[in-house]
Parts: sequence; structure tokens; C-alpha cells
Amino acid sequence: MPTTSSWIGVIAIVAGGLAGAVVDLRTGRIPNGLSIGIVMSGFTLAIAGATEVTPLSAAVACVMGFVLMLPGHVLGATGAGDVKLFSALSAILGAGQVLEAFCFVAITGGMFALAHAWRRGRVGLTVTRTMRLMTAPADTRRVIERRDAHNRFPYGPAIALGSLVAALT
Repeated sequence: MPTTSSWIGVIAIVAGGLAGAVVDLRTGRIPNGLSIGIVMSGFTLAIAGATEVTPLSAAVACVMGFVLMLPGHVLGATGAGDVKLFSALSAILGAGQVLEAFCFVAITGGMFALAHAWRRGRVGLTVTRTMRLMTAPADTRRVIERRDAHNRFPYGPAIALGSLVAALT
């Protein structure tokens, strides 16, 4: 049975992740203020000893989360707010769970992307362009990010769900 401090971390992940997901779904962006509030919550919980995450682990996790998500942003697959949201939630998870959370976020995000493409009847085009991101990122990024392409979808829900799964495992 999970300890009380484990559940405090889970509740913090649910609250922060849900806020990020809802705001992203409604506005298409994740504001800096929200990510700052989440990361401050993670550090506060760690400093207070309310979770099993130490302040050092929270700091390392925050940096790890940022570094893991940054290449996706550079390639044009995620927004800057997505990078900061995952980094902030990582501070709550702690360094020991960041890599696992990142894998769950990537899997969840991939499933959401396929569902988005399926709904739009563009699975083949989406897969082709995703492959092109690896070989010609600058050209492909321009095509993907064109406003008239309607390719973007909120990644906040994938970050929230993947982080929650990691917190529960």
C-alpha cells in the first residue's frame, strides 16, 4: 500500500497535470506562471519532507525533465510550454522517476497524435512527416507548423497522463 507521502506526490501530479492539460486544451498553450507554480509546489513539498523526494532530487529531476523534452521542441514536435510543464512535474516526481515518466509521456503522446491524425484522415501523411523530422528537421518543421496545416494538438494531456502513470508505478 502506498505511503501517505506517495499519495501527496500523486495528488500534486494530478492537480498540476490536470491544470496544465485543461489550460492547454482550452488555449493551445501552457503559461509560464502555471509551470512556475507547479515547480514551486514540487520544491515546497520536497523541502517540507511531505514526499519521498529530496530537494536535490527535485532539482535534478527538473533539469532532467527539461533536457529530455528539449529535443522535441527543437525539432518542432512540442511547444516550449510542454517542455516547461514536464520539467515542473518532474520536480514533483523526483529524479528516480523522470525517465520512466518521459517514456510514458512519449507513448501517450504518440497515441494521441495517431488518434488526432486518424480523426483527420491523415495517418499516412503524419507518419511520413514524422520520419522526415529526423532527416530534414528544418524543412519539415516549417511544413508542420504552418497555420493552415492544422497539425498541432495539445500535448499537455499526454504529459499529465504519462506523469501520473509514472507516479502510480
